[in-house]
Amino acid sequence: MTVHITAVAVAVAGVTVDTRHWIGGERVASAGTFTDVSPIDGATLGEIARGTATEAEAAVAAAKAAFPAWAGTPRAERARILHAIADGVEKRIEDLAIVETHDNGALLRSHRRGVIPRVAHNFRFFADRLLRLGHEDFDTRGHTNHVAWDPAGPCVLITPWNAPLMLATWKIAPALAAGNTVILKPAEWSPLTASLLADVAAEAGLPAGVLNVVQGYGSEAGSALVSHPDVRRVSFTGSVPTARTIAAATAANLTPASFELGGKSPLLVFSDADLDLAVDLAVEQYDNAGQVCLAATRILVEDSIADEFTRRFVAKAEQLRQGDPRAEATGIGPNIHSRQLEKIDGFVRRALAAGARAVIGGGPNTELGGLFYRPTLLADVAQDSEIVQEEVFGPVLTLQTFGTEDEAVALANDTRFGLAATVVTGDRERAGRVGAQLVAGTVWVNCFFVRDLQAPFGGSRHSGIGREGGTWSFDFYCDIKNTVTAPRGWQDHG
Repeated sequence: MTVHITAVAVAVAGVTVDTRHWIGGERVASAGTFTDVSPIDGATLGEIARGTATEAEAAVAAAKAAFPAWAGTPRAERARILHAIADGVEKRIEDLAIVETHDNGALLRSHRRGVIPRVAHNFRFFADRLLRLGHEDFDTRGHTNHVAWDPAGPCVLITPWNAPLMLATWKIAPALAAGNTVILKPAEWSPLTASLLADVAAEAGLPAGVLNVVQGYGSEAGSALVSHPDVRRVSFTGSVPTARTIAAATAANLTPASFELGGKSPLLVFSDADLDLAVDLAVEQYDNAGQVCLAATRILVEDSIADEFTRRFVAKAEQLRQGDPRAEATGIGPNIHSRQLEKIDGFVRRALAAGARAVIGGGPNTELGGLFYRPTLLADVAQDSEIVQEEVFGPVLTLQTFGTEDEAVALANDTRFGLAATVVTGDRERAGRVGAQLVAGTVWVNCFFVRDLQAPFGGSRHSGIGREGGTWSFDFYCDIKNTVTAPRGWQDHG
């Protein structure tokens, strides 16, 4: 890996990234730094400016100062600038993909072909949606009701490390389109593409202070941001414990918050399913080394086909090539950080000690070393066991069986989460019946990870609060106002 570090920038495979914050249209250094390490080989990528309450205060002040002008910018002009940002992203797809892969270890081919192009699409979709945002006026006893979506103010967006830029822009794009200003706090394990986005946005003509990027730890920069009284919205994607901390901080100021949290999603495979399809969907859950909140990590298979499903699953999973995520043939890369690898292995070791059986995998990939964990499938697991109930966030799946449709639904719903669910069946009526009973924000039938920005996205139970996507995003990032006008009382100035 080619990495060159300077005082204020890092060059990753020839791509230069500024390691300072972006506040009020300027690069801002901090007194301290933190080290960003690549999960591919443990190489140091850079020393990143470590934000504190000082930088948080400056960013909120910049966002507050920039808000009136940006909120007052006509919709068409805001949409034009968002499209210009998308243009800038598309011009730098290769740079962004390379940096993201080095920073978080996900597959380079996925970044090139899907993830980074989706970043540009996020901006284009919400720019276009803004121009269509509205509600028909309606009548109440001769009075006219007019609904408007007013910009709320400065928004703090705290984003995760598993798909850093795509998930950040899933929040940034609608917040900016709505007329808000933004302070982004990227995850400290993968901060680099957020800095590149600041450059792209500035080049696209986004006014100073409208987008700010503060790097650092949640306990320092993040805490100061979410508790700030001038912040009008907080959106967070991450863990349940962190969400609880943020919720307590935002409650003090009655700041509306949106949370997209963990998952322990089920994949239900019925005996009438296309078994090859079911196996393909199950093995797909190892995508991004299992570091996907939506992943269907609990495989529930009808008794009569369990043995055949398992045989085919093992054959398919063994075809996955684990290794350097920059290689085209690689199917599964490293996990993000040593702490995450230790967490994953701890879950598996405790499950095995409790009586679980490793059908495949069951530990780190010692041949590769580093942060590579073998794709793992655990059977003989109890429904109330930790491995079934808690989110692992790694390439670890569990296999359970069921005898009846009712039992399948009961097992699927028996966790504290409710982010997503996948149903594989050849019976349309069953698909509708089961889907209606599942507790989940998204249910996929005979498919997985088909996401449209028009659709609502979010979780139930401990998987989150709120929905984003389409008009639901504007509902969150705006103060929705209804103006009721009487038919009389007007003066005639004619």
